[in-house]
Amino acid sequence: MASVEKLVRNGRTTYQARWRDDQGRQRKKSFARKGDADRHAATVEADKVRGTYIEPSKITVAEYARSWADTRPHRPTTARRTEMMIRLHIEGTRLGGRKLADVRPSEVQAWATDRSRVLAPTTVRQAVGLLRSVYGAAVLDRLVASSPVVRIQLPRYERERVLPLSVDQVAALAQAMPERYRAMVLTQAGLGLRIGELLALRVQDVDFLRRTVRIEWQFTQGSKGERSEPKTPRSRRSVPLPRTVADALAAHLAAYPAANDGTIFTTGKGAPLGHVYYGHDLIGRAVTEAGLPKGTTSHDLRHHYASVLLAAGESVVAVAERLGHEDASLVLSTYGHLMPDSDDRTRSAIDAAWGTAGALCAPDVPQDAQTVR
Repeated sequence: MASVEKLVRNGRTTYQARWRDDQGRQRKKSFARKGDADRHAATVEADKVRGTYIEPSKITVAEYARSWADTRPHRPTTARRTEMMIRLHIEGTRLGGRKLADVRPSEVQAWATDRSRVLAPTTVRQAVGLLRSVYGAAVLDRLVASSPVVRIQLPRYERERVLPLSVDQVAALAQAMPERYRAMVLTQAGLGLRIGELLALRVQDVDFLRRTVRIEWQFTQGSKGERSEPKTPRSRRSVPLPRTVADALAAHLAAYPAANDGTIFTTGKGAPLGHVYYGHDLIGRAVTEAGLPKGTTSHDLRHHYASVLLAAGESVVAVAERLGHEDASLVLSTYGHLMPDSDDRTRSAIDAAWGTAGALCAPDVPQDAQTVR
């Protein structure tokens, strides 16, 4: 049970509340008035009974965020991005130095508003989401009673509509690439691959006979040619191999043999290509030479793939599977405006289903009925 002890030191009287935490460790806190010490002791005991006891801690927001990140099973790329976010936008701000348990919702709102002045709206949302996860873990660890990351107003954000490249634009981009790398553009556009999946593609992943491609590995940025599993479990998938891509790959392999481990796309020295070299250097120069819209990236080839499938009437679920998305709703939110008008298909589907039954169910109209205008 908690107790209160009167202490007199150097003529000054204080009252010390003492208790044991839920781990059995001795804790204490001093007060100038006995009533405050008694109330604190009673509150501690009540919280322990209710299971809402919070361990007094001096740990700061930044310190706990780092310890939280160290325990997460993050992939290398996610770990690097999380570390940078904590270092720049939590540790590098006033909020990062505050005690974890002392932060109020108004302080989080002020922090989010300040970050919105230097970050894009999507990045601000990522930062707030990170802080929300950190405080969620702190609540479970009983370091705070509740999370202050609530009802945070963020800058309004409207995602720009995807304007996919046309077939002619993709062909122009491929033509503007150095000959050794032209097949990369056609392969990414024809299979809808992420850049890391494209760079890690091996000969043994391509089944020319059955006309399928298995996506089993990827190169993450800065991986130095070390393969890792794709982004999500659903990213490991089988993709149909179109004739256009099969011909491009066959011609490429005839001119530029694969590496010893089967890697299809390599540099002139036989080394795997990096994200920056392909996605920034090669694609960037080709975009300019081909006269494509400013800001076009290799990811636009993935958008092209999705838009072609949807225009051909492929289902949203099938497109999500081809792209390796966990949720088909992402396809709808990103590419919904590209789906062909379905009004006529809806009318035809209902009429075909009902056929003559619709006429049999229609009410009888008297012959002398007047036409309503």
